[in-house]
Amino acid sequence: MPAVIEVEDMSVILKIIPVVLIFLLGYALKRLNILKKEDGDLFLKVVYYVALPALVIISIADIKLRVDFVYLPAAAVLVALTTTAISFFTGKVFHLPQATLGTFIIGSTIMNIGFTLPFFITAYGKEGLARITMFDFGNMAIIFTFVYWLACKHGTSSMDTRVMIRKLLLVPPMWALVIAVALNLMKIRIPFFINDFLQMVGWMMTPLVMLALGLYFSPRMTKMGPVLSATFIRMIIGFASGFLLANLFGLEGLNRSIVIIGAAAPVGYTTLTFSYLEDLDKEFAASLISFSIIMGMIFTPLLILLQ
Repeated sequence: MPAVIEVEDMSVILKIIPVVLIFLLGYALKRLNILKKEDGDLFLKVVYYVALPALVIISIADIKLRVDFVYLPAAAVLVALTTTAISFFTGKVFHLPQATLGTFIIGSTIMNIGFTLPFFITAYGKEGLARITMFDFGNMAIIFTFVYWLACKHGTSSMDTRVMIRKLLLVPPMWALVIAVALNLMKIRIPFFINDFLQMVGWMMTPLVMLALGLYFSPRMTKMGPVLSATFIRMIIGFASGFLLANLFGLEGLNRSIVIIGAAAPVGYTTLTFSYLEDLDKEFAASLISFSIIMGMIFTPLLILLQ
């Protein structure tokens, strides 16, 4: 039995290594001035508007939906609320300026599910993608409502409810999720040539995401005390929250892994976007994201191996 486990662990490691190498390739291309950080914005736009929706549709349209899937988005919301509450009081201890405190709180809250997707796809295939997408449904819902409100509250601009609603309604992966669930429930089969097209488009996601992460990565850090604390809250407290919720909901198998690993995701890139939009601490946001990526490159594959 131990020998079998070792073989399975080695198989997962070998699958994840190419994903890590693409990340390193992205960073190397930036250092060699072949690509720029701004190119990462373009890559993520393609992922956000094209590749990820395509993958969501082909992954969910054919799977057998179960009632226990509802626990996935619910768990994401509860994890986010838990880390928000803890980060609010922790941020006060550091006596951070208003703008930095805002970034500290939203950074501790936003889960970078986009970072975990290549690892989930590599380790668990289409089934893993389908379920992490359900988990991310709850994550995105709270990001573009409650978290955006927090960013506005700590920033310089006033909150515009209409803008928030419009952003939530125009999230492509969420629309893809709705379409895929509808196709699934109505038992509508996707024509083979459209399915092949969606697969080809969806396959772009993993290399584009990891290249973008490599381009965004910066080893320069500021405010290391708050950076370490926010990363600890986002990933370790998030992990603990996911573990407790998985036990509370009685989740098993892949659903359990999704909740635990997703809850331990690094700081989301939306932290930097909201910091820019609401005039929060952008430099602190960049440092926080970069450090959490380093931790994520170690922590996420390790959690997958341990599940």
